[in-house]
Formats: sequence, C-alpha cells, structure tokens
Amino acid sequence: MQKNFFRYLNFGPAEERWGLFATTIGYSRTGPHDDYPNQQHPPSHELTWNRGRILSDYYIVFIPKGKGVFDSALSPACEISAGTVFFLYPGVWHRYRPEQKVGWEEYWIGFNGFYAQQLMDSGIFNKQQSIYHTGLDKDILVLFQQLADTVQASLPGYPQQIAGLTMQLLGHINNIASYGDDNGNRIGKLISKARFMIQASHESRLNMEKLAQELPMGYASFRKAFKQFTGESPNQYHLNLRLERARSLLATTVLNINEIADQTGFQSVFYFSKLFKKKHGLSPKQFRDREECLL
Repeated sequence: MQKNFFRYLNFGPAEERWGLFATTIGYSRTGPHDDYPNQQHPPSHELTWNRGRILSDYYIVFIPKGKGVFDSALSPACEISAGTVFFLYPGVWHRYRPEQKVGWEEYWIGFNGFYAQQLMDSGIFNKQQSIYHTGLDKDILVLFQQLADTVQASLPGYPQQIAGLTMQLLGHINNIASYGDDNGNRIGKLISKARFMIQASHESRLNMEKLAQELPMGYASFRKAFKQFTGESPNQYHLNLRLERARSLLATTVLNINEIADQTGFQSVFYFSKLFKKKHGLSPKQFRDREECLL
C-alpha cells in the first residue's frame, strides 16, 4: 500500500527560464471517517471546508479511488468520483473533500511558469470546466507515480524531468477530453480497469481472483481476455510491473536490495534476485554496480 507523501519544491532562475516548474507533488489516502486533510501543510496551503482556499499556482488533482465533492468560484459544487481529474487555478477560490463514509485517494501536482501560464490561458483547458472524467486511466496513474518517484530520488536535473512529465500529463488529459475513451467494447473497458487496479498495487502482492470479482468477471474469462488484450497473464503482467519498479529503484535510489525487495512485494530477497536476473540478465547487485559505473 502506497504511503502518504508530499513535497513542496524550491525553484530558482534555472527553473523559471525553463518556463514550467513544479511547486508541489503529493499523494494522500483518506480512509472512511478520517480527518481531512490528514497531513500538515504550510499555512498558505491549509484547506478547510468552511473557509475554502485560494492558491497562487495551477494544480492537477487526480482521484483514483473513493468519492467526494468539489466546489469553486468557477463552477457549482458537484460530486467527484473515482477516475476524475480536476484543475485548480491561481487566485480562484475552491474547496473539496472526500465523502466521510467512503474516503478517497488523491494525487496532485502544483505547477507554474511563463509557459505554463501561456498554455493554461490559451483556451486549451476551459476554466469553466475544471472537472474531467478521465476514467481509471492507467497512464495518468503511471505519470503521477513517476512524478513522485522522481521527486523522492531528487537526482541532478530532476526539476526539468518533472516539467516534462507534467507536460505529458497535461497532453494526456487533453487527449482524453478531446477524443474520449478508446477502450472500445465492454470487455476492453473492464480489462483497462483491471490494468489500472494492478498498476495501483504494483508495490504489493495481489489476488487476481478477487480482482476479477471486483470487475466483475469470472476468473477464467478474465484471465483469457486479459491475455488477449495485453499478451500476458494477469500475474505475469503484475510481476513485470514489480520488477520494473525494482529496476527503477535500483537505478535512482540508495535503498538497499532488501528494502527494494520489500517495497516491491517480495518476501524473499533470494526469490526477488532470481526473478530479477531472469528478466534483466543481471542480479540486482550487478545491475546497480553497472548503473553506478555508467554515471
């Protein structure tokens, strides 16, 4: 299970010259009947339902699970469900919160810069339509996960990497808003939802039979359809995601191999090393040593 995380980012002349820079990135899980917000933010970012809030940057907020309500000076209060993206604009009053009996999960990124202002004021994104129903889109989830990983690694040049990922995110949301969902038939939509659920659990083990029930589909039909759409069984697809996550952690963090095995859902370091070597041709230690030599 992903842990709550947020970071407020400094920026300087180099980031300002780039034209688009991130100011904050985060993820939060709010359970049923939990206080909201359940993290301590700076006074300038405190959010209460009664007072609402005004920020000085652009924000993208993605709700992958749960439901709640969103209200702003640009649009009337409306229900937010899983698979929704909404935008916050500088200087615009707003407020939002999860439904108390349900809770939700949220990812967010704040950004600004002269190019960001030009893009957001160009009419590509309509201020009067702050809410976009993207569905449980795996690519949006992956981009937010990459943003969080990049910030936590904080390698040289990461502000520019984040700017690129933010542009990808904006482009993908615009594509969905412009051309809609191309998953096709009902089975395709269910498999797309399954891929999203597997991506959301890429750091842990997953019971595929229970996942099929949640769609809902019979397990045999689910397994057959999943392989038709992806070329892999659900378990192999999930394993490859975990191994790819491990590869990224080896390359971009100083976590030791035991910690990486644990964070990617492998109870045995021996088993993790065996599977990693089978996929990448090198043991985790050999892979990390090679990456360090390339720096």
